[in-house]
Amino acid sequence: MLHLDLADHYRSGSSRIHLLDARVKLSAALSFILIVSLINPLRLGGWFALALLFLSTLLVSGASGLGTGYAFRRSYLALPFVLGALALPFTVRGTPVAEVAGWVISREGTIRLFGIFAKSWISVQIAILLSVVTPFPDMLWALRALRVPKPLVSIVAFMYRYLFVLMDEALRLRRARSARCAQGGQRAGGGLLWRGRVAGGLVGNLMLRSFERSERIYNAMLARGFTGELKTFGRPAVAGEDMYLLAAWVSFLVLALVAAFSF
Repeated sequence: MLHLDLADHYRSGSSRIHLLDARVKLSAALSFILIVSLINPLRLGGWFALALLFLSTLLVSGASGLGTGYAFRRSYLALPFVLGALALPFTVRGTPVAEVAGWVISREGTIRLFGIFAKSWISVQIAILLSVVTPFPDMLWALRALRVPKPLVSIVAFMYRYLFVLMDEALRLRRARSARCAQGGQRAGGGLLWRGRVAGGLVGNLMLRSFERSERIYNAMLARGFTGELKTFGRPAVAGEDMYLLAAWVSFLVLALVAAFSF
């Protein structure tokens, strides 16, 4: 029995966004992220374009019936993408604006730091919306329809399915360790080194169990005729209305990119 919340992030609905073909939604999200990555934050037009794209995520969130702030409230996931750029104000040469402990903070480096944060933050929002309005099986099918290599799609599907199984296995190992270390309400275990050895043993045990489980699953799938590709039913061609909406979306993105380099 799994003890984790395995419900995916999909939120069912009847909005026009929900009813779009998964291939259209995936293409729209990927093109959005591509355009965001091409914007230069050192130009004033780049910030104007980022503002337009941010507003578009709010509009898409509202049109999907989730509320305009749904993805915005969950976009803290972008913070890890900025950690590697925290040194930019100190390492990028440019116009000095301040000095901290002998380190000069440059204007260009600071702008790049905020630009990376803004672009990551906006891209995460559109990715959240994509996962919320598209069931995961449809996402996999859309990846395959867009000619993503078959092994990669299969790896993503199996990873999504069995990651939760392994996490539940880890919870059972932790519960077993706690049951063997109970000390009548006191904190169980020894010092930091002891806890490190125990954690290493748990990780090694989990790895061995993962290998064993993967062998059993692979042999079972071979016995059922698995050839390396997840079989799905065919889907009809993309509706013309969906294609028009995708064309309008891409046109908006191109206009935002042109505005980013205009001034």
